[in-house]
Amino acid sequence: MSRTEQGERGTGTVSALRNVLLGSAAGLALLTNAAVPGSANAQTIPSQQGASQAIAFNIPAQDLGGALNAFADRAGLRLLFPSNLVAGRRSAGLAGTLTRNQALTRLLAGSGLTYRFTSANTVTIADPAPTPVGAAPAGAIALDTIDVEGASRSDPGRTEGTGSYTPSVTATATGLQLSPRETPQSISVITRQQMDDFSLKSINEVIDQTPGLSTQNAGSGITNYYARGFAVQSLQYDGLPTSFDNFYPGTDTLKDMAIYDRMEVLKGASGLMTGVGDPGATINLIRKKPTRAFQGYTTLRAGSWEDYRGELDLGGALNESGTVRGRFVTTHQDRNSYLDRFQQKSSLFYGIVEADLTPDTLLTVGADYQRHVPRGSTSGMIPLFNSLGEFNTVPRSFNPAARWSTWEQQAYNVFTMLEHHFDNEWRVKLHLNRQVSGYDATVASASAGNPNPLDGTGARLWRYNFIGETRNDAADLSATGPVWLFDRKHELVVGGRVSRRDRTNRNFDVDPMGPGASNIVPDFYNWTGNIPQPRLIPFDTNPDREIFDESGFYAATRLNVHDRLKVMLGARIANYEARQRLFGDSQQFKKTGHVIPYYGVVFDITDVLSAYASYAGIFRPQAAQNEQGATLPPLEGTNAEVGLKAAFFDGRLNASAAYFQVKQNNYAIPTGGLTPIGTPAYRPADGVMSEGFEMEISGQLSPQWQLQAGFTHSVSQLDNVRVMTLTPANQFTFYSTYKLDGALDGLTLGGGARWMDKTWENVSNPVHGTVLHTAPSYWVVDAMASYKFNDNLLGTLNIRNLLDNKYYTFYNWYNGYAWGAPRSVFLSMTYKF
Repeated sequence: MSRTEQGERGTGTVSALRNVLLGSAAGLALLTNAAVPGSANAQTIPSQQGASQAIAFNIPAQDLGGALNAFADRAGLRLLFPSNLVAGRRSAGLAGTLTRNQALTRLLAGSGLTYRFTSANTVTIADPAPTPVGAAPAGAIALDTIDVEGASRSDPGRTEGTGSYTPSVTATATGLQLSPRETPQSISVITRQQMDDFSLKSINEVIDQTPGLSTQNAGSGITNYYARGFAVQSLQYDGLPTSFDNFYPGTDTLKDMAIYDRMEVLKGASGLMTGVGDPGATINLIRKKPTRAFQGYTTLRAGSWEDYRGELDLGGALNESGTVRGRFVTTHQDRNSYLDRFQQKSSLFYGIVEADLTPDTLLTVGADYQRHVPRGSTSGMIPLFNSLGEFNTVPRSFNPAARWSTWEQQAYNVFTMLEHHFDNEWRVKLHLNRQVSGYDATVASASAGNPNPLDGTGARLWRYNFIGETRNDAADLSATGPVWLFDRKHELVVGGRVSRRDRTNRNFDVDPMGPGASNIVPDFYNWTGNIPQPRLIPFDTNPDREIFDESGFYAATRLNVHDRLKVMLGARIANYEARQRLFGDSQQFKKTGHVIPYYGVVFDITDVLSAYASYAGIFRPQAAQNEQGATLPPLEGTNAEVGLKAAFFDGRLNASAAYFQVKQNNYAIPTGGLTPIGTPAYRPADGVMSEGFEMEISGQLSPQWQLQAGFTHSVSQLDNVRVMTLTPANQFTFYSTYKLDGALDGLTLGGGARWMDKTWENVSNPVHGTVLHTAPSYWVVDAMASYKFNDNLLGTLNIRNLLDNKYYTFYNWYNGYAWGAPRSVFLSMTYKF
């Protein structure tokens, strides 16, 4: 059922959507006066705001009512039309950067319908043959007029409801709303449709399907993310940066994707908008926004290993006029795992309200809360070698954790946005966000030592016992709009941002005189996790604390040099200060006035093909320390990229090919030794060179066929020797769905696969000393099928690791490995209101 039809069902819920009746004289007068007989398009009224503003659209072919609904959401307009007017009519869809008038003209082309702006943000759709005022057509009945209004002008790139695997616009790279083809960097987007099709519920599952990204299980519920051979540490919410906390969990496990419209991944340096030019990638999570029309769904899912999950998502207008809109999302999941004894309960609550303070001023406030309570959490990985120096083979279900071992986590976000649109097409936006995440860990697992394959002796417990909290506060003020120079219209964004990350962590020791004090594992291969839970005592009276303050000013302009040539110039002035106290050792680092440049150029070779190039600075303070305990200087360098981008079928299918080269100084190279606090030590190296290429295609091959696929090759070297070998040099992803028709109408079939190249690193072997260990390359194949029983009910079957391939990843710091998940099956039933 389209959202337009959903609006019809909401008569008793949102009276604001039903305030004009076709059978009433006033309603007929409104519709009749709105139409211009015999005209494909009616003229706009002089007071229409933003009529000339170009907006990027990506609306797939569908019924006309659904297409008009999608248009209203993107354009931020209210549409009025009788419910029977669009019945049986189809739309070929719409893609490209157009004004509101141009877009409406194309959408209504061939339908015989007309439109007219009856106010600055209200459009009436009608049949060109007028009906006399006060008279109803013969045989007509009183029907509601459909009132559809754009959900929010604050998210022009929304993918929810489009059915597409590619976005219309993205602002992650520059702060300007640009189509993928107009963006002079590689970017991958996982849309709401792809997440729903493949039942992607966590950020880890989404990243697994993202071209060019790889994951590494580091134990303890920690997953490391990599792109182009580098760790991904830059994270954004609705474009406002925060940071991944790669050692203390809370960023990956506390990212339930039910509240996000899409995940955008910008490849390469992103110093212009994030403040630190991460050479790998930046992940931008875009939250779901409210809609004016009442809509919602509930989903129940059950799967392998007693994995049960429920979701509820409701939204719509909260007052008669529809100027206040809200949305509420909640989930609960109770699951076991392919790992013995592992259990986890997770809950999520999300609420957001939008209010039109004036027709041009939008206030958004929202919050989300997530909590995870696991049992059987590991504090390390499976030991890589046994005491004979052989690979330590155990079943995939083997869990080294104690039964009571837990790493409880919770987090909440509170955010607000105030946005104002001026008559001259300028927009000013203030964005505030506070994120607080906490954890309480009492963890023990048989992850240390090298077990004897004959009697299981030789293994020891690896323990973590601490309580901590991280606060991330950020504020951004920006202005975006057009400027005129040499009779051409250009775009400009200027802004400033401040942020602080304050993390505290308190460590505890095991009471040597209490229960469970011993760390000896008597028989590793018959380990059941049955050991007493220890009594804990404080390790230090002063908890560890790290404070990272960052501020900066940025500006970028997109110069319309020629109809086919666009040039981007930008820079950020960054200020950074870090203060930390770890295990009693205090350090401080400060850097002010650092300039991070950004340059880009896009040349349209044809109407569908463009060539582009970009250059960005890299600047990232790092926490790595040398063997004396001193923090390494900031990572600095440059990121250059050239490539081709194409937009087929009016932008419904996007393709790109890129070559990139990254140069870095002060790159952290492991020394093989330890810091004074026992963590791995590093040394700074200059001249590290990374280069590679990427290819990607995403979107609609036909009205029934959606696709996303990509291949990435990336190698990082110093003096012709690879410096990052725990990430694959080559990787490939392919995911697609096809909607059948005819006798099989309602059935969608899909599937995909990802391939990861081999990885290797030096590790410690009990017999042979330091050795080079290699994890083989692997394939993972997934499949899905869904059936639409009616407009409201959808059933989906997902099978992951269809061929049940056995693979693992390892981490040299822990000298351990972790098996990938075996085959799993999930069945979901979704009911749309």
